[in-house]
Amino acid sequence: MSWDEFWIIFAVCAVTILLCRVVPLFVLKGRELPQGFSYALGLIPPAVFAALVANDLLSPEMFDAGLWPAAAPLIAAVCVVIIALRTKSLLWSALGGVAAYGLLLLL
Repeated sequence: MSWDEFWIIFAVCAVTILLCRVVPLFVLKGRELPQGFSYALGLIPPAVFAALVANDLLSPEMFDAGLWPAAAPLIAAVCVVIIALRTKSLLWSALGGVAAYGLLLLL
């Protein structure tokens, strides 16, 4: 890749980042969004997080190593969900999940 091609790609990326991330901030500054739109935007982070976690927990070859190696992360995830629902704390959920997974690996 030549330097000319590099600078063209760099400029296109910079313009795209500005259009997608910075311009909406200036356009929406000081405006009140409709309640339904705000609610829908609030659902995006949990949906993205759930998709990332599900991608790591569930895979087509997860049972190739046996039942227990595939079940341990799922049981730890259930523990995390229970802790999260009871405490509403990210810290306790993360610590509980790591502890549950560690204990399950020792079994």
